[in-house]
Amino acid sequence: MPNTQAIGVAFSDPLLTNLIVDYVPVAINATATATAAQVAAGYITSTSAAATTITLPTGTLLGQYLKASQGMVFEFYIDNTAGANTVTIAVATNGILSAAAAAGSGAGAGLLTVPSGVTGLAQFTLIFSSPTAYAFSRTA
Repeated sequence: MPNTQAIGVAFSDPLLTNLIVDYVPVAINATATATAAQVAAGYITSTSAAATTITLPTGTLLGQYLKASQGMVFEFYIDNTAGANTVTIAVATNGILSAAAAAGSGAGAGLLTVPSGVTGLAQFTLIFSSPTAYAFSRTA
């Protein structure tokens, strides 16, 4: 499961929780398929000087690792601020671009590249439609 450390919790509404999470980053510095454990860590860094493509695990592998069920939402981050080239995210079998991502262009949900430097941070969201399949979008 995610390798995180909660550092603060504030309750502003009985139905809502603000959770501050301090992720333990995992590095992927070359083109590769990420393992389910790397994605589940929630925070992936890249410091590569070369263009890098990170392919997400299959829906089956990631779903099994996260113990996913229909309706589960999982967010993770890519940090390329110390990189010197672009990181591109790709999906694998049983991972599909959401309708918003497939239709999007520019800086919207369809933007699957993360630039290097100070703007090189991105948030992605997976929404599981079953224990073994997810839709994928960029959300920040």
